[in-house]
Amino acid sequence: MLNLHPSFIAKDGKNEFVVLPYDEFTQIQSLLEDLEDLQDLRQAKQEQEGEPTYSLEEVRAVLDGSSR
Repeated sequence: MLNLHPSFIAKDGKNEFVVLPYDEFTQIQSLLEDLEDLQDLRQAKQEQEGEPTYSLEEVRAVLDGSSR
């Protein structure tokens, strides 16, 4: 798990901003990108639900037959 060390900046007595060490920011950014990729993958799989699938062997057989 990511261990964060935030510093808070208050405005009018309320926390308004957060400052993080750069390394922690880049770790969060990387995790968010991974999450977006996972969401995109899940959406693509859901959109293709019910579509035919092909094994690697089937694809190789088709490609081998077309290259001759």
